[in-house]
Amino acid sequence: MWIKLKPYIISVLIALGVGALSAWFTKGNMDIYPYVAKPRFAPPMAVFPIVWTILFILMGIGSAMIYKAGINDGKDVSGALRLYGLQLIINFFWSIIFFNMRAYLFAFIWLLLLWAAVIAMTFKFHKINKKAAYLQFPYLLWIKFAGYLNLMIYILNR
Repeated sequence: MWIKLKPYIISVLIALGVGALSAWFTKGNMDIYPYVAKPRFAPPMAVFPIVWTILFILMGIGSAMIYKAGINDGKDVSGALRLYGLQLIINFFWSIIFFNMRAYLFAFIWLLLLWAAVIAMTFKFHKINKKAAYLQFPYLLWIKFAGYLNLMIYILNR
């Protein structure tokens, strides 16, 4: 059983680790969120760690499914996993740009880059394992919503 679960556990821990490390680097600066002008649909701060935890778990499960497709089915998964790693790196830096640097416009542009990377990754995943790609849909939707929030925060706080 450990052999079957190991890739999933490791992949989820990697994704959660990236999120936790990014949060750790921004922990002292997230306090600005209650004080910036936000659009009406902005969720309370407590929602973000819950949503991101779920999204990182889904990312990890999806990447493990792709990894296993490479091992079990002999599929070339290197491009899909490289895109997965790239989007994790881009994701890691967004909160640093937004919270630490308070560069809201640059953070929005960075988020567009993340969205493009996740779309590319999802297409690659879909060619290898459709379920792994479908697990990324909540992530894509959240990034779209985060883009709206980010842009509105930029506009409202200029």
